Amino acid sequence: MSDRIEMDFSGKAVIVTGGARGVGRGITTRFLEAGADVVICGRNEPDELPEAGGRKALFVTADIRDVEQIDQVVVFTQERLGRLDLLVNNAGGSPAADAADASPRFSEAIIRLNLIAPLCFAQRANAVMQTQDEGGVIINIASVSGTRPSPGTSAYGAAKAGLLNLTQTLAIEWAPKVRVNAVTAGMIRTELAELHYGDEEGVEAVAQTVPLGRMGEPRDVANACLFLASELSAYVSGANLLLHGGGEAPAFLAAAKNTA
Repeated sequence: MSDRIEMDFSGKAVIVTGGARGVGRGITTRFLEAGADVVICGRNEPDELPEAGGRKALFVTADIRDVEQIDQVVVFTQERLGRLDLLVNNAGGSPAADAADASPRFSEAIIRLNLIAPLCFAQRANAVMQTQDEGGVIINIASVSGTRPSPGTSAYGAAKAGLLNLTQTLAIEWAPKVRVNAVTAGMIRTELAELHYGDEEGVEAVAQTVPLGRMGEPRDVANACLFLASELSAYVSGANLLLHGGGEAPAFLAAAKNTA
């Protein structure tokens, strides 16, 4: 079988949470290009839905922190597409908050969005996939914040660390029908990049700290998801694909260079 055929998702039904903007939009567009039918969800419908390959994404208004609204997305997908082959748990994020001052309510909301919601969505997707002859695939979009200290976003980092452990556990519990993997994304350049890193000059300065010399693009994450959802990764489950351009150079190297 050729790689071209293995990357053909024609007839496949995909859900991408938060698939209308940023990384999620990149993932949605890539799967549409590959022939899939894609359902996206979010709290607000975008002005323009992702479109590629002659197909447009289907949208369901849903706050994934509410389990009943998760159910609505899954039911919609089954009714419109007749199956569910892939779930990409992409929605997440956190505003900055100092750990000393963050309220319990704030921390609970961040953990619910970034850990509890993906777990609940995965449960609902698994229930469908287990009934299908071909099973299915679940991909969790994690973050380097879950693998290193996360100052300013402590609850977010803790939730993403939990998501990586959850990925490994579900891969064991739901095998062999369902494969579960994670993509741990580093710094990805989206329309919100300048909010985090200042102006364009700041974004470029941050990009130069990455060994590959640039920040990631949504399409980089999307291509990783395409691989993990394809037959090329048929024996990959419980894995964490690091997508960070080589990571971060140890701080002591810069310090030593400055004092040399």
